[in-house]
Amino acid sequence: MKILFVVPYPYGKAPSQRFRFEQYLGLLEEAGGEYEFAPFLDVHTWQILYNPGHVIQKVVGILKGFLKRISLLFSLAKFDFIFIHREATPIGPPFFEWIVAKVFGKKVIYDFDDAIWVPNTSVSNKIVAGIKWHHKVESICKWAYKVSCGNSYLQSYALQFNPNSIVNPTTIDTVHLHNQIKDQHTYDVVIGWTGTHSTMKYLDLVIPVLKKLEEKYKFIFKVISNQPPQFNLKSLEFTPWQKETEIQDLLSFNVGIMPLEDDQWAKGKCAFKALQYMALGIPAIVSPVGMNTEVVDDGINGFICQSADEWYIKLEGIILDSEMRSKLGRAARKKIENHYAVTANRLTFLGLFK
Repeated sequence: MKILFVVPYPYGKAPSQRFRFEQYLGLLEEAGGEYEFAPFLDVHTWQILYNPGHVIQKVVGILKGFLKRISLLFSLAKFDFIFIHREATPIGPPFFEWIVAKVFGKKVIYDFDDAIWVPNTSVSNKIVAGIKWHHKVESICKWAYKVSCGNSYLQSYALQFNPNSIVNPTTIDTVHLHNQIKDQHTYDVVIGWTGTHSTMKYLDLVIPVLKKLEEKYKFIFKVISNQPPQFNLKSLEFTPWQKETEIQDLLSFNVGIMPLEDDQWAKGKCAFKALQYMALGIPAIVSPVGMNTEVVDDGINGFICQSADEWYIKLEGIILDSEMRSKLGRAARKKIENHYAVTANRLTFLGLFK
């Protein structure tokens, strides 16, 4: 069994790739599979992509990506499956996917973990938003042998076009990576959030709550991201995201938060932040949007909060009660091990290639 992974980003760089399929590659080899990796972006283009400037280098990197996709067509014959994560090219029509499925007749496994058919324009992508070709997701679903969906909301979309649409959740490697448990009996209480700059906007929902808590309690609000936040909070502490220190940085949290707005894009999210927190024995406090309500069991391994008052009450309890943090954290870890760990999801992932 030979598999070609057609992906947007270089190996080991993007969370969506690391936690959806890269961590299964060893298991794939154990099952007798062979694979090759074909990223659209090279490492240099990936490193500058979301930084201001470098326009010419970015354009050159994108053009190189298209050339790589064209040349890749000449090596498809040797592969049994073509695994496409999100899209073969970041802009334009799905020419590569059509040729692979319709001309070469290859079995395409189409994988996505966001509502990528919904335009999600931001400052960093507004220039290319008009040529993203969001509606290509429907076509690729139709052409695919199987569709691998990050949650049931994404599956419900894919099932409109392909009956072989399967929920394959984003998972955590609890053996080799997220294999430590937070000690909740700490002097300083840290409320934490991790994510990219594009999702930092959701923190606007809880900033007023944190300001109110600052008036009464001492705590640290730690943000781990690729860009520093611009919040006016005396409790704010910023840590640049680094793969090498990812786990130790997360272990500084006593609680992890995941606020979301209730819209189509957020419904497609796979609760990845909550999964990371909980795998390390850190309770999660989340908005009741999308998969958050499947991962977090309110009052058992974290809290689900809708109003500002609820956020205040639950965060206050977390700040004051270390025993509650420990109890919630232990239950959180157990939930991940049973339902959202690589070991628990192994057969579902390998089953995509049957």
